[in-house]
Amino acid sequence: MTLERQPSLLAGVRYGAVARHVDERGAFRELWRAGDGAPFVQANLSSSAVGVLRGLHLHRHQVDYWVVAAGRVFLALVDVRPILDGSSSEPRVETRELAADDWVVIPEGVAHGFLALEPLDLLYLVTNQYDGSDELGFAWDDPAVAVPWPAVAATAGGGPIVSARDATSPTLAQLVARLQSEGR
Repeated sequence: MTLERQPSLLAGVRYGAVARHVDERGAFRELWRAGDGAPFVQANLSSSAVGVLRGLHLHRHQVDYWVVAAGRVFLALVDVRPILDGSSSEPRVETRELAADDWVVIPEGVAHGFLALEPLDLLYLVTNQYDGSDELGFAWDDPAVAVPWPAVAATAGGGPIVSARDATSPTLAQLVARLQSEGR
């Protein structure tokens, strides 16, 4: 059984916590069952050291369900659906800190990224198998989006550890312009 948490300001985003059943042997957690909603087809486990930042990644044809298996994470969600459909020029940003057993459902069109505040194991289930065709992203530090990422005490200079891909992602405006020129 999962427990719902404070609602999101972003349509379709849901937060909750997994019930943990503990005894002298350890713990048991039911993470997901088929009757709970989206038809997930792939499960992934991401492990990150303190200070690792992943994102901001965007899927137009995939729902993500994330469960923090261990650790603590600063989560950033950026709703770009109104920008992509032309109804607004401003992204909506929501951030939360999640800890072990917390979960979030991230709908299509909501970009997501995270910063590992502790050694992190993040389980995520997705509604499409990875093939790269829906793997979009924009700069985690785009000033027009202004995600309030916390400083990272564990790294030199307080900056995050990012992949080469995430370090060279376009701005949100550049991504939107590219998608519009491609007719997507």
